[in-house]
Amino acid sequence: MTVAEHVDVLIVGAGLSGVGAACRLRERLPGKSFAVLEARDTIGGTWDLFRYPGIRSDSDMFTLGYPFRPWKDPKAIADGPSILAYIRSTAEAFGVTGHIRFGHRVTQASWSSPDARWTVSTAHGATFTCRFLYLCSGYYSYESGHVVDFPGRPEFRGEVVHPQHWPASLDYSGRRVVVIGSGATAVTLVPALASRASHVTMLQRSPSYIVARPGHDALADRIRALLPEKLAHRLVRGKNVVMGQFYFQLMRRLPGRAAQALRKRVAAQLPASIPVDPHFVPSYDPWDQRLCLVPDADLFRALRSGKADVVTDRISRFTESGVALESGRALEADIIVTATGLQLVAFGGIALSVDGREVSPGELRAYKGMMFGGVPNLAWCVGYTNSSWTLRADLTSQYVCRLVEYLDRRGFASCTPDVAAASTAGTPRPIVDLASGYIKRAAAGLPKQGGRRPWMMRQNYLLDLADMRFNRLDDGVMRFGHARDRAPAAP
Repeated sequence: MTVAEHVDVLIVGAGLSGVGAACRLRERLPGKSFAVLEARDTIGGTWDLFRYPGIRSDSDMFTLGYPFRPWKDPKAIADGPSILAYIRSTAEAFGVTGHIRFGHRVTQASWSSPDARWTVSTAHGATFTCRFLYLCSGYYSYESGHVVDFPGRPEFRGEVVHPQHWPASLDYSGRRVVVIGSGATAVTLVPALASRASHVTMLQRSPSYIVARPGHDALADRIRALLPEKLAHRLVRGKNVVMGQFYFQLMRRLPGRAAQALRKRVAAQLPASIPVDPHFVPSYDPWDQRLCLVPDADLFRALRSGKADVVTDRISRFTESGVALESGRALEADIIVTATGLQLVAFGGIALSVDGREVSPGELRAYKGMMFGGVPNLAWCVGYTNSSWTLRADLTSQYVCRLVEYLDRRGFASCTPDVAAASTAGTPRPIVDLASGYIKRAAAGLPKQGGRRPWMMRQNYLLDLADMRFNRLDDGVMRFGHARDRAPAAP
């Protein structure tokens, strides 16, 4: 019989969040044992999985990067390979790499209240036990993106590619490309493909709000040139946090004026042949869906060059030579890229149970956006939707460290948000509170949040910073217990 490896904290996922969590554990709790289980054979998560042309951050790297390791590259909006190198070098610098178990895809995790521990199983039969389980694998499926079964797809004689599984051998030089989509992936792909393709068309059913900003932060460059590295990093990070929150609040409070301003900025960068309406007039308010960022206006430069254009229409069917639209227009293509979105999944598809009772993710209520009513000693790392993912991910990791240290100091074995208290938090709503299609498709299977704290997931870093760093852990909602106590029933 194989003996399970036991650690104090078990982290699932060795991407941006998982590596950051491991670094925080080493920094804050150096005496605690931990391991990181990674399903793939390398570090990097999203930034290693996605290989499509032009892949880059859609947040500035001073906030997407780790607060404890300054981003040194001059590019504020960085390409995927640079971000991947940063994650891997951070893991090495903080001694995390040796704690990662590659090729360990977690399939199930079960909590035992009498033992006050999780038992975690992987696909190839390995077993681990831990006092605290920290899920840092994000909320979308690595297996496949959202695939639309377009009518006539088998008839198309060219290649159909989904960005999540971009073939390394795909040669688009001198070829006609149609990119189906209008989100962050599409607006990244179009200018990158246009540099070599004969022509690229962004085909969208409905437009998104698009914001152009410089790829370099001139003020950040001046600050970094004048001040010591760590101080400069803090100042630039703080500046970007405050400015991001200011513009988000402004757009949410004055959506009409914000939409008008965004459209006006886009109009100033378009060629005369491409009108703002209908191609850049979304049917929703700013930040009902995430804004699409284009560094150095690269999308608009591609449109002005004539190497790319945008079409707003609905697909009737694929044909042998391209796409037939409902308007009657036909788009000729050699390659069709289906940038149709992600497929979301809670907890990386891990089957959870508490004392033999199966946990249904869609019925859970999120406590502080990271733990769940009735589920002991487990946290899920979910970032912000209105700013950099890492801002919230790092706050969550610091909170987990506080919580584990508190359990030890007070002699407790478990901490469980009171599931009964969640019923007083108002009408449940999705934990990812956006109107995007990929969110709506998965809403039923994702945990829910309430309408007030601590059951509400705020999209405000400054408020969360005060809450997670300084507020009491024994807030009347979190229940603490010893090993022989029975945990509250999971929903």
